[in-house]
Amino acid sequence: MYVCGLVIPVPEGKMEAYRQWAESGAQFFKDYGCLEIVECWEDFVPDGKQTDFRRAVAAKDGEKIVFTWQVWPDKAYFQAAEEKMHHDPRMDSSGEPPFDAKRLVLGCFQPIVSMGRVEAAASPAIDGGLAAI
Repeated sequence: MYVCGLVIPVPEGKMEAYRQWAESGAQFFKDYGCLEIVECWEDFVPDGKQTDFRRAVAAKDGEKIVFTWQVWPDKAYFQAAEEKMHHDPRMDSSGEPPFDAKRLVLGCFQPIVSMGRVEAAASPAIDGGLAAI
């Protein structure tokens, strides 16, 4: 399992436009083997004393935070898919995103613990349990 996550500032009034843009993108990623995508609209994002989600993306008044992640089979699979996706003409025809893409934060991660999901290649089948990866 390999997880790519993003934190994105989106104008509050563009939630529906973002949802439609994300749904369209989800199909594109699925075509390349992405196992799961979760798109989350801000519900409770507290201001921190030193850092927080808003500061990480220089969010402005009237913007909400989207927290999203993609689950891929593994890092090599993701990297191969990403290379192919950048040559797919659909990548350029997905339209302008309804947010300032220069301020999003992206990171890709190798899980070390997973709860509620089974990593078939690295852990025993534990239905809904907690497993080290």
